Amino acid sequence: MYAIGFLAQAFFSARILFQWILSERAKKVLSPSIFWILSILGSYLLVIYGWMRNDFSILLGQFISYYIYIWNLHEKGDWKRVHAVLRTIMLLTPVVAVIFVCNNADEFIASFLKNDKVPLWLLIFGSMGQVIFTLRFVYQMVYSARRNESILPIGFWVISLIGSFVIIAYGMFRLDPVLILGQAVGFVAYFRNIIIARKDYKYRLNESE
Repeated sequence: MYAIGFLAQAFFSARILFQWILSERAKKVLSPSIFWILSILGSYLLVIYGWMRNDFSILLGQFISYYIYIWNLHEKGDWKRVHAVLRTIMLLTPVVAVIFVCNNADEFIASFLKNDKVPLWLLIFGSMGQVIFTLRFVYQMVYSARRNESILPIGFWVISLIGSFVIIAYGMFRLDPVLILGQAVGFVAYFRNIIIARKDYKYRLNESE
């Protein structure tokens, strides 16, 4: 179980690492395709881990962001390069999962929403952290859609920091090394992207003057 969770976080950490390196080289914040490809792979595995841990907050966070990853690949023109069969599987996976949950609603509620290992206050706290962390992608999608291109704006990284802090606290309460280590890795990159974005903004502002 932990192997799956750590592999998922490895994909998420790799996406941040690639994005960070490419942004440092370009001296501006980039949204490379590899970021979104690794996001999808990590999301798949983290859902499996969350299911094995009976962790509703993990499932909730990935459910919200999954299609946004695909949308960004589409905006970058890479989604159509994925084989049609694989695209179909990727698009239908969350739908099949929802149907399965609906058909086993009582069992799902008992395992995920009434879990003795996760009291209600902790469930709400963890879900809040995942929602905040995931809303960065909703913000990113709206921001990008208005500009007709995939962009990772400075607000994305600010929300990342806030959500990550809450998730780390939740992971400590649940004694979950996957969440703690996975979120801790991104902290430096989030701060650095904010600095890069601010420098790029000041540079473009000076250029316009």
